[in-house]
Amino acid sequence: MTVHTYRVIGMACGHCEGFVTEEIKRIPGVTAVAVDLEHDSVTVTSDRPLDIAEVRAAVEEAGYELV
Repeated sequence: MTVHTYRVIGMACGHCEGFVTEEIKRIPGVTAVAVDLEHDSVTVTSDRPLDIAEVRAAVEEAGYELV
């Protein structure tokens, strides 16, 4: 199991949280996603190491920016 926290810019509300969570959960191997709006972060748990490009693409698809 792998857990990694990413910084995401642009999230401000529960809708933002839902969009980001939904897109990241589509990545094969992701088992959990926890968004922290206060700290502009997303913690992703997966059963395999994730390529940052996969996570970046999912966040961008949701309309936000991974930094």
